[in-house]
Amino acid sequence: MKQHINDLICKSINTIDAEQSIDAAILSRIKVERCKDRAHGDFACNAAMILAKSLKKSPRDVAAALIASIPSNDRISKVEIAGPGFINFFVNQDFIAKNLEAMGADPRLGVKICPQKENVVVDYSAPNVAKEMAVHHIRSTVIGDAVVRVLEFLGHNVIRANHIGDWGTQFGMLIAYLEKAENEQGSGMDLSDFEAFYRMAKKCYDDDPVFAEKARNYVVKLQGGDPYCRKMWKKLVNMTMEQNQKLYDRLDVTLTDKDIMGESLYNDMLPVIVQDLIDRKIAVEDNGAIVVFLPQFKNKEGQPLGNIIRKSDGGYLYTTTDIACIKYRVDTLHANRILYFTDSRQQQHHEITWAICRKAGYVPESVSLEHCPFGMMLGKNGKPFKTRSGDTVKLRDLLDEAENRVTQMLLDRGSNLEDQDRANVIHNIAIGAVKYADLSKNRNTDYIFDWDLMLSFEGNTAPYLQYAYSRIRSIFRKATIQPGHIVISDSAEEELAGKLLAFPEAVESVAVKSMPNLLCNYLYELSNLFMRFYEQCPILKDGVDPSIQQSRLALCDLTSKVLKQGLGLLGINVMEQM
Repeated sequence: MKQHINDLICKSINTIDAEQSIDAAILSRIKVERCKDRAHGDFACNAAMILAKSLKKSPRDVAAALIASIPSNDRISKVEIAGPGFINFFVNQDFIAKNLEAMGADPRLGVKICPQKENVVVDYSAPNVAKEMAVHHIRSTVIGDAVVRVLEFLGHNVIRANHIGDWGTQFGMLIAYLEKAENEQGSGMDLSDFEAFYRMAKKCYDDDPVFAEKARNYVVKLQGGDPYCRKMWKKLVNMTMEQNQKLYDRLDVTLTDKDIMGESLYNDMLPVIVQDLIDRKIAVEDNGAIVVFLPQFKNKEGQPLGNIIRKSDGGYLYTTTDIACIKYRVDTLHANRILYFTDSRQQQHHEITWAICRKAGYVPESVSLEHCPFGMMLGKNGKPFKTRSGDTVKLRDLLDEAENRVTQMLLDRGSNLEDQDRANVIHNIAIGAVKYADLSKNRNTDYIFDWDLMLSFEGNTAPYLQYAYSRIRSIFRKATIQPGHIVISDSAEEELAGKLLAFPEAVESVAVKSMPNLLCNYLYELSNLFMRFYEQCPILKDGVDPSIQQSRLALCDLTSKVLKQGLGLLGINVMEQM
């Protein structure tokens, strides 16, 4: 509908602007947006205020001229001038009803497949090998996964890239300690406590000179491709990712072992890239190191910032690996768009890496490089979320706590669910609450992690939305007739209808801005409007005309479909009964 109104405005502009040409930059500022208050119409356009100066007329005069040139239209019932010159459009109720029925019959609920499909690489989660995933991994993991789901739903070819930390000098120490532990405990050990494993490996490295020497030798051998060291290294990677996969599955996240693209993948590319940058005079030698100077980045003295890509001892840095990573994603994966879900502190690192890639021509301007930063998860004290002892909270412990709290909550509410049904509800509420608490916040900001708020059945929470869905489905267990043709006759129906038709826009906004909270906000507003509709418009009560019942049941059915699909795109499950 927005596009239809935009087309009408464009035709009107051409009609009143027959004698002069308005600058394209001015026309690009014209927007059609949904009205927040439906008393002002369904859509509003700012065209008159944008064009007034160029046409040398008052905005209201321009608005009147534009309205006069809009032909009669069966989709629009009324067009008005509002305030300083906004043009407000009221959509025909019959047209709304027909669109709602078409939406309900469409498995995609009106969301179109994107006509220009892109190869989108999404870099998210990225835990380190031989370290257990902690709460700080949840933001990248669940936000990235929600955006991936939306992009795929819109028809894009999405490549998940789990850029795990699986390379570096610490692996000599870890391989040596894994060897020691296996010799002492027998092969096939279960590496279940990475924190203890890493701590003991570091202690051996610090206390035992023989062990330390072996560890340093193993680093050289690993980097040189030694079969034994590669075998032990691969064992560490596999043990880590097996544990991580259990967490991904538990979080209902779509990452699998097929999506692992660790730092090691690009290792062989590093010397080739450094030499290429040297040969093309993009990188230079400076005190034994190889450095790229970027004039757009300054040091404290105001000089171009030097960015080391190979240290004087021959070692490479994260910047070098990330240059290779981007080049691989463009050359091999043919990415049109690359999204990085990393915390906000990595902003400059990404900008520097991208600048080097652009300067070297590894990434054409047609490829979009986007950092999608996120803030920190904070405790109620406003400080980073920690245990009482000040340790980092393990992700599995957080999920255990969520499920324990939901189990107790169901007991307190007198739930009569049993066995697998009960287990499914506990899982869906607990995991949904944890994920939604993160997804519903603007990812650019820090947020307070609060158990009481996130598990509440009131407010903008997953339990509230899940309950709204199950409550709607309970209506159909009582109904004796089926949904029918939709007729809009009440203001609450009008508002609910308008919000339902806005679902495609909410989905598309997530894809464009990589902001899942936009979809969360939409679903919460939809649920609120449904509750108003449910209270104001009787459905199954005696005395309600059957045709009205059928119409309202159709609105109920469509609302439940949108809630289920919307939450599904966020990676959150719904239940028929709670």
